[in-house]
Amino acid sequence: MKVTFMGAGSTVFSKNVLGDTMLCEAFHDMEIALYDIDQTRLEESYLLIRKLNQAINEGRATVKKYLGVEQRKDALRNADFVVNAIQVGLYDPCTIIDFEIPKKYGLRQTIADTLGIGGIFRGMRTIRVLKDFARDMEEVCPNAWFLNYTNPMAILSGYMQRYTNVKTVGLCHSVQVCVPSLLKGLGMEDRLEGHLSKIAGINHMAWLLEITDAHGNDLYPEIRRRAKEKNASEIHNDMVRFDYIDKLGYYCTESSEHNAEYNPFYIKPDRDDLIKKFNIPLDEYPRRCVSQIEKWKQQYADLMADGAITHTRSKEYASHIMEAIATNKPYKIGGNVINHGLIPNLPFDACVEVPCLVDGNGVTPTYVGELPLQLAAMNSSNIYPQMLTVEAAHTGKRETLYQAAMMDPHTAAQLSTDEIVSLCNDLIEAHTKAGYPIF
Repeated sequence: MKVTFMGAGSTVFSKNVLGDTMLCEAFHDMEIALYDIDQTRLEESYLLIRKLNQAINEGRATVKKYLGVEQRKDALRNADFVVNAIQVGLYDPCTIIDFEIPKKYGLRQTIADTLGIGGIFRGMRTIRVLKDFARDMEEVCPNAWFLNYTNPMAILSGYMQRYTNVKTVGLCHSVQVCVPSLLKGLGMEDRLEGHLSKIAGINHMAWLLEITDAHGNDLYPEIRRRAKEKNASEIHNDMVRFDYIDKLGYYCTESSEHNAEYNPFYIKPDRDDLIKKFNIPLDEYPRRCVSQIEKWKQQYADLMADGAITHTRSKEYASHIMEAIATNKPYKIGGNVINHGLIPNLPFDACVEVPCLVDGNGVTPTYVGELPLQLAAMNSSNIYPQMLTVEAAHTGKRETLYQAAMMDPHTAAQLSTDEIVSLCNDLIEAHTKAGYPIF
């Protein structure tokens, strides 16, 4: 088996996914192709993965590295699985652009990797690269599965699923951590063991529709009571999602700092009282990027320190998907796939996040049924700008990109249509000057 890791310079994440895969008995002798366009980061990952292979896999896997566009086809050739973890434009210059130019219009963001004006432009510049990936895969590994971890998840996975012939599923660990995060945050850890849950919606806004304890008791009445009490009595880091529970009746998968910018409710002009009330960390993603860059050298030194490197299988889905497909051993995931009626009250061609069965037949999504109407409305407010972004990237029409930004709930709540067009033009110009054109 061959696994190609696109964006292998994401060293810690590549260690997790590939280390997980090495621990699978069926894959001890696999070939690993590491691909990146940054020579330094690629070399760091190559040395680490080779060391990991020796430490936990007796050196049985073959590890190769591939640098730049010229070697991309060779990295992909005959791959069975392609893991995508690229970040086009990185923090500097593109994330800086995504945050600083909107600020000139008074538009404030927290993460900007999924929706909002930052998420839309992150999607546009990344699809330009994914188009090339798809053409190469269709030529040199047409049967490979593309496991997408790159954000914006729904936009990128939706593009690959609708406009290429590449078998694609989008993966995000927010599904796995949703229930543990909620119950621990409410002091209900004792209900974790043996619980059952049902989660569906869209990426970063999939809803915890049902949750029962090991005895079949519905946990939502107590969750709703405790969440409301906690929001009323203390400042904490999950206040937006707890407000969702109070106002919409349900919890969702991704963090409060993300969900603060997926709607018009919490970040408003001249409403710093709301920022304080809901403890919203504006500019959170740039802070994380700067901190990670500053700490990276020490993190890498720690990973490569003398002594055997170790690894414990993580919660990431990738290795389980590969194992289930290769061995026909069924596994359940929360996957991002095209709706096609799985959730009937969401758009047919939307990219939705639903339970999926994985086995020798590949990834098979399951029917969910209609969401509660208020949850479908929240999802739809995000889906339409996502779909318009996909269309803008596919057609190259600037006016469709404008429309995607106009339909974004957070952007539209703060800016006029003329201001949105002007902002998009400024962002297009800035990305182009930085070497990352949008069209």
